[in-house]
Amino acid sequence: MSILIKGGRVIDPANKIDAVLDILIENNKIVRVANDIKTQADSIIDVTGRIVGPGIVDMHVHLRQPGREDKETVATATAAAAKGGVTTVLAMPNTNPAMDCAENIRLLKEIISKDAKINVLVCGTITKGRLGQELSPAAILKKSGACALSDDGCSVDNSELMLEAFKKARQAGILTICHSEDKKISGKGVINLGFNSTRLGLRGISNESEYKRVARDIELAEKAGSFVHIAHVSCRQSVEIISKAKKKGVQVTCETAPHYFSLTEDALLGYDTNMKMNPPLRSPEDLAAIKQGLKNGTIDVIASDHAPHTENEKDIEFERAEFGVVGLETELAASITELIDTKFMDWSSLFEKLSFNPARILELDKGSLGQGRPADIVVISAEKEWLVRKNELTSKSKNSAFLGRVLKGMVDYTICNGKIVYKK
Repeated sequence: MSILIKGGRVIDPANKIDAVLDILIENNKIVRVANDIKTQADSIIDVTGRIVGPGIVDMHVHLRQPGREDKETVATATAAAAKGGVTTVLAMPNTNPAMDCAENIRLLKEIISKDAKINVLVCGTITKGRLGQELSPAAILKKSGACALSDDGCSVDNSELMLEAFKKARQAGILTICHSEDKKISGKGVINLGFNSTRLGLRGISNESEYKRVARDIELAEKAGSFVHIAHVSCRQSVEIISKAKKKGVQVTCETAPHYFSLTEDALLGYDTNMKMNPPLRSPEDLAAIKQGLKNGTIDVIASDHAPHTENEKDIEFERAEFGVVGLETELAASITELIDTKFMDWSSLFEKLSFNPARILELDKGSLGQGRPADIVVISAEKEWLVRKNELTSKSKNSAFLGRVLKGMVDYTICNGKIVYKK
């Protein structure tokens, strides 16, 4: 099937394009990007006045399948992703069973081939069962189809074991993604440590619990000569440590999530458990540092950290509620609202964070609108506002931090592998 996308403002940081152009898709590939393409096509889409960019590559998504299909499934998550302009996701391995062996990866890949509406990649575990005691077989996991390793939700406390993990990952040629949290410091905390935690009578999580572990993980990766990617950066000190490491030449990349540059700990003053996440929402100073890190290139990637939970896991006492929020349907609009509409960043820089950089880090043939590339494309009405309503979310779970908020930027079309997978 051929599709001709006409008259949109095409943004492609990979090829330094920001111009009104047409895109011709044939046999699932982009075959031409040019001015006023005149050809017959099976489908012609007029996107005049709209933004056309590479489909979002979200490298931090919890699909919950297998094991917790009551929260989310491959089918529901990928439908939500398509609605949010996401064409590729990396599925985190904290499933039940965990993605710590070839057999479990094969099981998930079978579900993906049957149910996924977009591209789904699999992340394997660093340690068996994510217990931090015995390393998973990195080379076998890569051979089975894992494209990264992470114990996300947990950090490997044993430094010697983590050093060995980095060495094995380097030998296998696979990326290590670190959830950097020292549980001895964060303990049973539930929100950011500070005036609000005292005021609300809730146990706090200090910045130190994150940034000390970020520093350790970077130091160990450097020692092993390995790449490291730091997940969900939330505080000022972490940004500073990563910036220094990059200047020193350490092979480190990192990500943040939209809630860390859109919301502060003040959002918790009403005890709303949809604002409870790990790491927690931080101070205004931390939010400013995250935004600055995005602008100056210290932070490479925006990812959703999509973490669905059922109502009975969220609609309970704050201390008992699960950590995490859904984000596949709001990550693009929240980014447009906070970064583009405020003129803090330009479109090319945004697509770098959402598409080009995550594809580069994961070594994927994605994140670009170049000729011959897979036709993964998002079309956006940038000025269109919409209210985030619980009953309108496609995700199986509804625990969004943006419920009741008006966001700017609406996805009109998502095209994945040359097929329209979402149309408003």
